Amino acid sequence: MIKNFLKLEWKSFLRSASFGKSVAAKILMGFFALYFIVMSLGMGLLMYHGLKKTFPDQDPLVIVNNNLFYWIIADLMFRFFFQKLPVISVKPLLTLPIKRNKIVNYVLGKSVVSFFNYLPLFAIIPFGTTLIVNGYPLNSVLIWMLALTLVSLCVNFLNFIIESFSAEKELSFLPIIALTGGLFVLNYFNVVSFTEIVAYGFNAVYETPVLIGILILVLICLYLFNFKILKQTLFLDSGLKKEVKEVNTSNLEWTNNFGSIAPFMQLDLKLLWRNKRTKSSIWILLIGLFYGLIIYPQPMYQDKPWFFAFVGVFVTGIFLINFGQFIPAWDSGYYKLLMSQNIKYEQYLKSKFTLMAFSVIILFVLSIPYVYFGWKILLAHFAAAIYNVGVNTHVILYGGSFNRKKINLDQKAAFNYQGTGAVQWLIGIPLFLIPMIIFALFNFLVSFEVACLVLATLGVIGVVFHQKLMKAITKKYMESKYKMINAFDQNN
Repeated sequence: MIKNFLKLEWKSFLRSASFGKSVAAKILMGFFALYFIVMSLGMGLLMYHGLKKTFPDQDPLVIVNNNLFYWIIADLMFRFFFQKLPVISVKPLLTLPIKRNKIVNYVLGKSVVSFFNYLPLFAIIPFGTTLIVNGYPLNSVLIWMLALTLVSLCVNFLNFIIESFSAEKELSFLPIIALTGGLFVLNYFNVVSFTEIVAYGFNAVYETPVLIGILILVLICLYLFNFKILKQTLFLDSGLKKEVKEVNTSNLEWTNNFGSIAPFMQLDLKLLWRNKRTKSSIWILLIGLFYGLIIYPQPMYQDKPWFFAFVGVFVTGIFLINFGQFIPAWDSGYYKLLMSQNIKYEQYLKSKFTLMAFSVIILFVLSIPYVYFGWKILLAHFAAAIYNVGVNTHVILYGGSFNRKKINLDQKAAFNYQGTGAVQWLIGIPLFLIPMIIFALFNFLVSFEVACLVLATLGVIGVVFHQKLMKAITKKYMESKYKMINAFDQNN
């Protein structure tokens, strides 16, 4: 049965309309994976001698055990934000004579071979080998390495439990932040010394190998709990709504001032407000708007005015980036119906452009208080806002013509990578890197003011040629129209 599951997933991957883009995304992710592997391997190889040199009077193994608590909470947070349960398309299987237990076991078993579980081994094995070479007892070190591996697997299943309980909340990342932050604060203020508890536990396992059975028991309990949660949701009607809520209507008559694009703007505004994925993403605007408070108070950035352009593009364009990168995937659920109507595609795209352009203006006005940190910051934000309206809006609309992945609007938004493809990873280069390079170049060769002027001029040029750019972008969307329809249907 496992062999059949693997064959089905392999065929699904090869026959998908987004196969080419999935390969491109996997190649890009492969580079990131290679980077983390090299870093982990280097840490494992150099840790023993580095600790021995820095703390000659202490045992490197004891030092590592004393800091394992921080590794556990960091690993838990990292997994929550980036690791998702590898769910296969199980609904078609539910109509076949296949036991649900086998399906659930396969899904959970697949999570065990995740990259996140392999990554720690690149540090654990070299460090453990170094300990053995330097005279540490072979059996004790092997048990200690096994204990770390079991803890990594426990974090793997604990992450899925936390995710299952927080998935229905709009701000789903708050529980994990509250949990890890609370543990860190309790430990930091010595209310409960988790560093000592974890260190004592690993030292005990090292000295008394039979205690490894406790970790095995914990792992089994976490697996069974995940099994129970997943099995309870494994029904054909599990996606049906259990609650009926009163629909709140909003007065959007003011959008009629925008003429022929008003119906599309109303559709987008309702989409933003009524769906979990889009509604909760609005909270991300606050994160983007206050991003400058992390950067500007730091003295080190005051001597790097070229970095102001990056912050300006991010602060004034956070909605543009967050909303624009998934055009037209936001409408993927009814895209076929939308395209069957007698509408002009250019009007559909212009409504998206107008919404993003207005968001840039509003965010710039809200970011004006950053002038407190200096007039150069306000000037950079102004130039970045014009650049966002004239250039980045067109760039992100053009990038949307390559989207082939459907978005489930009922899922949470924060750190949700469903619907994300190679386009969303690569679009950051023209959105952020190019304006920052242009700004830094003119700032270095001429002056800060000229750099702002160049950035603003590029934005003005984009506004002047808006009609021609929109016609070219519309043509690209029309060429990709049926490919998008086919791809969105395959994701149903």
